[in-house]
Amino acid sequence: MELYRILQKDCCTTELKSREKEDCLWELASLACRSPLLVGFDENFIYERLSKRENEGSTGFGDELAIPHARIEGLKEFVVLVATSGRGVRFDAVDGKRVKVIVLIIGPAERVDDHMMMLASVSSVLDRHGVKRELLAAKTAASLYETFARHSSIVSAAEGKGRRNMKMMVLVLYLDEFLHHILEFFIMEGIEGATIYDSTGMGEYISNVPIFASFIGFMNKSKTSSKVILAMIPEEREMEILEGIENICGDLDKKEGATVMTLDISSYRGSMKMM
Repeated sequence: MELYRILQKDCCTTELKSREKEDCLWELASLACRSPLLVGFDENFIYERLSKRENEGSTGFGDELAIPHARIEGLKEFVVLVATSGRGVRFDAVDGKRVKVIVLIIGPAERVDDHMMMLASVSSVLDRHGVKRELLAAKTAASLYETFARHSSIVSAAEGKGRRNMKMMVLVLYLDEFLHHILEFFIMEGIEGATIYDSTGMGEYISNVPIFASFIGFMNKSKTSSKVILAMIPEEREMEILEGIENICGDLDKKEGATVMTLDISSYRGSMKMM
């Protein structure tokens, strides 16, 4: 899917008026409903879906950027819009900053893979050097649309060209509550795929060895199972991605529940893209 072909020109705006997150979600729902693709869906319904997703964790991922999104049953095509706010919106972003650039994605419920690809594409556009500055400098909705569409087409054309230096990231996660937040963070950061294993800690095994039986009482039974996530990440973004994981899980040197490491890759072929 080519993002610049899906972007809804008539739904974009440079004049977001809301200052609080809930008001902003209503405003975004109203903008989205300008699209003929959403005929039959009212603002209340769109707002409820956006609000439900935000209750699971803020889509304000830092640096004054947010990508609120929702999947809707019965919708045939994606609706994507971009909106800006000069003063910013209190959006519960991970870095505490007000959000000034918002890209909204509303997609068909059954097209999960396409939805993830859309999130990845939007993240790639917003990650381009100078894009946020250009978007905030746009004075009209038409200029905003054209700026985002232009960078979207550049990203689309560049996909698949060249090979970056990569590292293998290994994340062992003992708390399932973080799993989906981690995977969504990966998508927003342009990490195109990961492999997830169900794994078992050594406590599961030594609990059956008589010599250790008297020591097992102090062990946390909930930590005998875990998820191991393998993902390839760009070498130059290693620390940034590790910090993002800690924003979700907490300081890993002070809290239990997860461990992460990165390994050098001498060579690789193919990709871990999920689709």
